[in-house]
Amino acid sequence: MNLIRRRTVMAALGALGAHALPALALEGPELYAGEKALYAEAAKEGIVVSFDTGPEWANWKVLFREFKKRYPEVEMTYNDLGSAATVVALDKSRRRPQADTAYYFAASAVDAVKKDVVAPFKPINVDKLPAVFREAESRWFTIHTLNIAFLVNKKLVKNTPQSWADLLKPEYKNTVVYLDPRSTGVGQVGVIAAAYGAGGSIDNIKPGIDYLAQLHKAGNVLRVEGTTPYAKFLKGEIPIWIGYENDGLKAKYVDGMGDAVDVVIPREASLAAPYAISLVKGAPNPNAARLWLNFTMSDLGQTLFAQGFVRPAVPGVALPADVAARMPAAPQIRPLDVVKAAERKAEIDREWANNVLSIK
Repeated sequence: MNLIRRRTVMAALGALGAHALPALALEGPELYAGEKALYAEAAKEGIVVSFDTGPEWANWKVLFREFKKRYPEVEMTYNDLGSAATVVALDKSRRRPQADTAYYFAASAVDAVKKDVVAPFKPINVDKLPAVFREAESRWFTIHTLNIAFLVNKKLVKNTPQSWADLLKPEYKNTVVYLDPRSTGVGQVGVIAAAYGAGGSIDNIKPGIDYLAQLHKAGNVLRVEGTTPYAKFLKGEIPIWIGYENDGLKAKYVDGMGDAVDVVIPREASLAAPYAISLVKGAPNPNAARLWLNFTMSDLGQTLFAQGFVRPAVPGVALPADVAARMPAAPQIRPLDVVKAAERKAEIDREWANNVLSIK
């Protein structure tokens, strides 16, 4: 049955009264109280439109499949715009919203709130998140994180470094690659992570700048990249990459590097960059949207993210043993406050250019 005809039939059934709707069964017990009732309302809408959830990223393809399996009366459609472009699209269509939900790096979620294109919604488990991982009224909330790690090619590096301090050792001369903080998000997050590792914080980024200056002065930096060097890492051109944990896990378990890769959360501290989702203001299918948002925040949804090599945002989710082994507990990971990070960006850009880039 095509979507237009299906919606017409559902509307007609709705006009006959709720008793005329077919019984909607769920596989197993409810994931949360009220799930079945919400599904019944979502089924009347019949579709959820999810912006910026490209299927090959963060295991969205599997989340789509499992959502459809659990809720067969709700169709799923999506696009892959990019974080900033998603906010632009929401803003342009504010009078007649096309999207029901929007996913993005949390800094873009902050922009979406400023533009008043997203609405409050408290999904299940949201109260378990760190305060900096959600907007005060839950107009955005974090569903998974990417975490700063050392991605180490063991064919090129004899001893895998375990800490920020280790990277300063002479044995790592001309081995370290990281991204330019002026032009990349991971570069910005890396500077702040280095600050925490050197005794600073997001309120005191100078230790991070000083640390990177030391790394350059020691001759341990091979180069600074302007875009993600994932392909170069796979080709064996990078000994140590200060990047995101999920890239290392993907290289190890999906893209063929296997045991040649070590993925290390630095011992002193690391940083979790939040990726968030929102209910769109004026969403055309609000109940289907809420069903989808709850699914992403359920223990099942959070586990599916972990299977895609990104860490769940909800603390305490019990992961299968094989998944947990790939991402062992790392209490030294700090949650990134994206509001403060945005306030620090100009300072990081300036200080890195003046004190690190200038080192020959």
